[in-house]
Amino acid sequence: MAGDNFGARTIGWVGAGRMGFPMAQRLLKAGARVSVWNRTRSKAEPLADYGATIVENPAQLADRDIVFTMVAASDDFRDVTIGAHGVLSQKAKPKILIDCTTVSEDASADVRAVATRSGVAMLAAPVSGNGKVVKAGKLSLVVSGPRSAYDATLPYLQALGTGVTYVGEGDVARLMKICHNVFLGVITQSLAEITVLAEKRGVPRHAFLEFMNKSVMGSTFTRYKSPAFVNLDFTVTFTPKLLRKDLDLGLAAARAIDVPMPVAAATREIVQTLIGNGYAETDFAELLTLAATAAGIELKPENVAVDDGLGSKG
Repeated sequence: MAGDNFGARTIGWVGAGRMGFPMAQRLLKAGARVSVWNRTRSKAEPLADYGATIVENPAQLADRDIVFTMVAASDDFRDVTIGAHGVLSQKAKPKILIDCTTVSEDASADVRAVATRSGVAMLAAPVSGNGKVVKAGKLSLVVSGPRSAYDATLPYLQALGTGVTYVGEGDVARLMKICHNVFLGVITQSLAEITVLAEKRGVPRHAFLEFMNKSVMGSTFTRYKSPAFVNLDFTVTFTPKLLRKDLDLGLAAARAIDVPMPVAAATREIVQTLIGNGYAETDFAELLTLAATAAGIELKPENVAVDDGLGSKG
């Protein structure tokens, strides 16, 4: 919860896409002083209605107390931080850099090295959720880096969502996010299989998922994904190609320290099958379609309003 000094620090925000926009919006609504840059300026401009200052390039955010980055990929992260117009490439430097992007360990290490040389504390703070989850106030973050920087910025991190977990120094939060996404794949595949089992035995998907979500096995995720499974709304939240990448990263990390992950390995191959069947750029919930096809049934939208657990019906 924001304290009396919440608006005292100046905040820079880099990236106002599907995730970055509602995250920056939450800080503004909580009373933070936020300046925003986005590659496509028009996407950031509506934040001005909430008090944001819109700037022309990341370099103009270099003198802020805290700079958040939420961009598309590793190369973008390098560009907005250590590139020619990056926030760490200017004479002025932020006191703390917080990256919420899911980037490679190599990219994070590159930026962290520059930050350390420049006297800037860097926190890795990847997030769990999507734009709809952010707006509902249910975003969660896993954070690693200097404990002093974490303690200093905790009110801002807490303003972004419902859960913030500190897991240690360095870039360990990057691996935690990969672990999270491996579990995401495994859970979604298992949910797809049992939903198809119930449907082939004659149970409507909405009824089966309502039962599951009311049981001890229900979760924020199963509730959130239920409308997609029931009504076959596969609007993209996370693609199979991105899920495959994270499964590969998780399995590689496991091999490096001799941790067997047979269920994750099987899920990875099922996701590969999904991609090979032409579902590379759709939503990963199409795992349900693949499971149904393998079981010899054709799915149809049930057109039932389903509570997604976020305060809306889908």
